[in-house]
This record gives sequence, structure tokens and C-alpha cells, in this order.
Amino acid sequence: MKIVAALGGNAIVRYREKGTAEEQLGHIDAAVAPLARMAAAGHAVMITHGNGPQVGDILLQNECARDAVPRMPLDICGAESQGMIGYMIQQCMQNRLGPGAQVATVLSRTLVDPGDPAFATPSKAIGPYYSGPEARALAAAEGWAMREEEGRGWRRIVPSPDPLEVLEIETIKTLFHAGTVVVAGGGGGVPVVRQGGLLRGVEAVVDKDLSAERIAVGIGADLLLMLTDVPGVFSSFGTPARTLLNSLDAATARRLLAEGEFGEGSMAPKVLAAIRFVGSGGKKAIIAHLDDAEAALAGEAGTLFTA
Repeated sequence: MKIVAALGGNAIVRYREKGTAEEQLGHIDAAVAPLARMAAAGHAVMITHGNGPQVGDILLQNECARDAVPRMPLDICGAESQGMIGYMIQQCMQNRLGPGAQVATVLSRTLVDPGDPAFATPSKAIGPYYSGPEARALAAAEGWAMREEEGRGWRRIVPSPDPLEVLEIETIKTLFHAGTVVVAGGGGGVPVVRQGGLLRGVEAVVDKDLSAERIAVGIGADLLLMLTDVPGVFSSFGTPARTLLNSLDAATARRLLAEGEFGEGSMAPKVLAAIRFVGSGGKKAIIAHLDDAEAALAGEAGTLFTA
């Protein structure tokens, strides 16, 4: 089976951890262990991943060192995080599969529409927290949109446009079909726009699961496997009446999504990615807990989406 596995942020950094290299490598090694077993069993595996905590740390480093070295824009910080996380995943997969396996990370750019409505309504919080005066000063000096998070301070918010295509898809596809375990689309890919025949990076964040769907369709995957920190998709999540949904057809999932059943910024993008994948020729999509990857593949865990 041809599998695209999308690793959630909990695969790399856990809540209240410092995010040391040792912590991240330990979590990544545990996360890729079942994927390595899938590859060893004959499945073709491609891996995408989140980058939220890492990009946040890079932005914080930028702020702390801004008087000594120039700050880098968000698109370049995103590319930096792809290299860092891709290296760690690649190293862990290689060690799991052995020296004969081919594992490669592809720095990925995701094309977005400069006219996407998301650019007019920034919504994705990134980077460190600031005090009120600091936030106002940055908004005036940099033109940043800022949002207060109750009890924690102010953060920068950026647009989250819809992915049109991953520009490296043919390279990813060639490597994937040649038997390489490919790591790509990290953090949703670096968002770029095409203007006047040229590509330009933009300060935005593409949802990693929506980008993973574009890659899965582009390489002809059979399964989009989104691994996160909950057992699957729930109705009435966060209430005593919450119920795990073992399976959903696309029409039902689309209706529940339209009714606001799923949390924006958390489960909703995953459900939308699943709907799009099975609607574009993919055989099935699964949302499952990171620890249940193999059980999900066997049909014993998670939420299964079909057309």
C-alpha cells in the first residue's frame, strides 16, 4: 500500500517540555518506529510533519538576537525548520531501516493564491508572547497583526491560505516510486506565490494536513494517515456526550464540518483533508492517535474516511 503519514506536533515536542534535541529525537524515533515497520513490511511510506514549536523557537531566537544578527522572515524560518526536523526524521528512519534503505528529505514549497481571502484575515498565531506595549510597538514598526491570548500575552498572527500544489511534487513522486522513504511538506511547506512569472515567499503558514492531502493525491497514495494526540474524530468533543466516530463517509463528514462540529485549527483541517483526499481518488483516509498507527492501518483504531 502507498501511504502518506502526517505526523502531528506531539510526535516531536510534548506539552511543557523544553524541546531539547534529545527530547525531540526521542519522540521522533518512537513516532517513526511503526512507520519503519510498515516500510519493512513492503508498504511505500512518505512522511509529512508539523513544525509549530520549532518555528516558534526559531522566531524567538530571531527576537533574542535581533540586535546582533538580522531577523529572518517567516518563510525562511519555515525552510530552516524543515531542514532541522527533516534531518531528525531521516536519521531515525535510516537507523530503524538499516544502511541499505533510501531515506531523503525534500525541502518543499507550497503554492498559494495571492488573492486567497485568508490574506485579509490573519488567523494563525506564531512565535513568542509579547506584552501589550511590545505588541503595539511591533504592530506599528513591522505592520504585524497581533492578537491577545487570555492570561498569556500577545502573539503575532499570520494568514493561513489554502494550498494549491506542492511545487516539488514530481521530485517527491519520482523518489517515492523508486522506493525511497521521502520526508517532505514539513510544516505544510514554505508558502510561495507566483507573481510576474517569478516565485516569492510570503509570511504565512499552510496547514500541514491540507498540504499532506495535496502530496498524497499528487503521488497517487492509497492512504492518507493523519496521526495526532487523540484516538480519532469525536462528535460533541469536549463534552460528556463526546463519541468516537469509527467511520465517516465524505458526505456525512462534510455536513458535520459545515455544522461546526470540529474545532477550527485542530480537527477541522484534518477532516477537510480527509474529505478532499477520498474525493480526489484516494482510497481512504484515517485520523488516529500517534500510538495507534499500526492498529489504524489494520482497521482496528482511528476514524476511517471513505468516499
